[in-house]
Amino acid sequence: MAGSGNGSGTGNGKANGSARQPITVLIVDDERTFGEALEVALEREKDLRVIHVATGGSEAVAAAGEQHPDVVLMDASMPDMSGIEATRRIKEADPEAAVVILSGHDDDYLLARAVQAGASGMLRKTEAVLDVASTVRRAHRGEAIHNEVEVELAQRRLRHRRDLDDDARARLDRLTPRELEILSLMAVGRSPDEIATSLAMSPNTLRTHTQNVLTKLRVHSKMEALVLAIRHGKVTTVDLPEAG
Repeated sequence: MAGSGNGSGTGNGKANGSARQPITVLIVDDERTFGEALEVALEREKDLRVIHVATGGSEAVAAAGEQHPDVVLMDASMPDMSGIEATRRIKEADPEAAVVILSGHDDDYLLARAVQAGASGMLRKTEAVLDVASTVRRAHRGEAIHNEVEVELAQRRLRHRRDLDDDARARLDRLTPRELEILSLMAVGRSPDEIATSLAMSPNTLRTHTQNVLTKLRVHSKMEALVLAIRHGKVTTVDLPEAG
């Protein structure tokens, strides 16, 4: 297996040194046990060498800047900094470093964002321990991890999703402060009577405002309106005054 990564002079510029020089790898995962499992798997390969196991995005960026790994195995989701942001920073500082995003599941949107950030591709964590060595070698050689059709389809879906998000934000921006206040009260479970009393308006006026919200957002129910508003940060479900 190790023979497939024999350090030929193709691909990544860092591969142009001695054929016997191992490929250096930085592992990044906030679950230390998983990161250590990858380290064990990689250390079995004579042509690969793990130089650091980081547990966060900030630590990964710092370690990459100091140790200049050939390949970074990057967890997609971490508390302090996302794997996408860490990838972007590492690639800005060292364009020759190859980054592979690790994810718990297949996600077209994540793949598209990873590629846009400069990653070579994405590997599912369920496959990582088995496939990680060959994936590291391919990324180091500059070979494609995904076929072009898969990547293009993922990017097309991401563009479509962003277009939908832009449209949703534009519709939400049409809501008045009063309409947003009504949505906020709905979000914490206030009944129509409680909302009307709290805002000193008649039930008929409340119904008119609610219908205006549905019309502006082009949705068919209050639940759809709430989901849209919460998703885009227009309303919150905490820190609202109690009904008077």
